[in-house]
Amino acid sequence: MKIDKPDQMDKEHMQQLKHIVLAPYMQLSTGLIGKGRHAGGNMFRHQIDTLGILIDYGYIDSVLLKASLVHDTVEDIVGFDRNEIVNADPEGQQVLDLVLEVTRREDENKTQFLRRIINNGSQKAKILKCADRISNMISLGFVTDPKFIERYCDETEFFLLPMALEIDYNMYQELIDLIRTRRRYLEDGGYFDNRHKDSSGDKTQAQADSKK
Repeated sequence: MKIDKPDQMDKEHMQQLKHIVLAPYMQLSTGLIGKGRHAGGNMFRHQIDTLGILIDYGYIDSVLLKASLVHDTVEDIVGFDRNEIVNADPEGQQVLDLVLEVTRREDENKTQFLRRIINNGSQKAKILKCADRISNMISLGFVTDPKFIERYCDETEFFLLPMALEIDYNMYQELIDLIRTRRRYLEDGGYFDNRHKDSSGDKTQAQADSKK
């Protein structure tokens, strides 16, 4: 089902947003406060950030917004009782269904997980995953591990850009800008030059070893 959103948050849509009760889901997400992130902060703040990104882009679907607040609970809270989401309010089952769409399964690696969402995910799942990735890409600006940054940018380009292009062109544009700035950081720091030198050095050493 297509998710409509207003071109701008006018009074009518602000009233619609006003009537969405998020507190039960926000309370559940506090269980993520102790879960640290690679870029600092914690997973609870990431849930709030994802919610903010969705609202910033004009999404006011109640199930989507509620799911954004608990989208990492099933995966990152050991022993989390899924019924807590189901029983949060009358939309709880729909929220859980969406959360499970964007939750990596035990038998999936990261590539399989992202391909599943691209190929079989609902529109809401793709919107939520793109908002989640925008939050993560912004946080990537505080990460200092160049290999991690490169890998995450490559993953975003390969999997998230096609997803974003399908569901929200503005999200697509932001992700492109985020990839560009993160790669510029690597380039300005000499990462790609050093990697090329290391690669050339390994090749030279391998050739020397083969002659022994």
